[in-house]
Amino acid sequence: MVSDTLSAGLQQYRIGPKLRALRLRKKLGLTELGRHTGLSPAMLSKIERGLLFPTLPTLLRIALVFGVGLDHFFSKEAGPRVAVIRKRDRLKMPDRPGADPPAYLFESLDFPITGRKIEAFYAEFPRDGVPSEVHRHEGAELIYVLRGRLTVRVNDEETVLFPGDAMYFDSGAPHSYLRHGRSACAAIVVVAP
Repeated sequence: MVSDTLSAGLQQYRIGPKLRALRLRKKLGLTELGRHTGLSPAMLSKIERGLLFPTLPTLLRIALVFGVGLDHFFSKEAGPRVAVIRKRDRLKMPDRPGADPPAYLFESLDFPITGRKIEAFYAEFPRDGVPSEVHRHEGAELIYVLRGRLTVRVNDEETVLFPGDAMYFDSGAPHSYLRHGRSACAAIVVVAP
């Protein structure tokens, strides 16, 4: 059984419609394609309709019939890339594996998209949290505080952000975060490489 998250991730490749287009271009029926691949027409129909995702060996058997590589089925079609990321599908992870307590917990807000131009996260800074490790990375960062207060240290300068405040900085500079005060804090963090 494929989870909703995996199903949505596989649907974006449109393997079924690509298979159907190849089959119709060659003017093959499902039964005839089944004879060439050794797969049942019912299975091929389910793959074409997106009700079943083939294994790689199965997909390779199909690809060989049409003289295409596996990459044919996994290349993205031109057009806008859209992903809806449901709250229930996100994973909450600590800033460092095994951190106890963590400096913050984060959830990726754009994980299904590959080759993205930005990375967006929902971050929670718990009451018992510790300062995050000083880190740096290429690009720029934008933080928008949703609730609580957050101290952001860039180079050696500290700034306290309140709900509704935003901060942009060059993330190549050493920086760290710390919940400010007693209340838990939450923010949206966007990183552009």
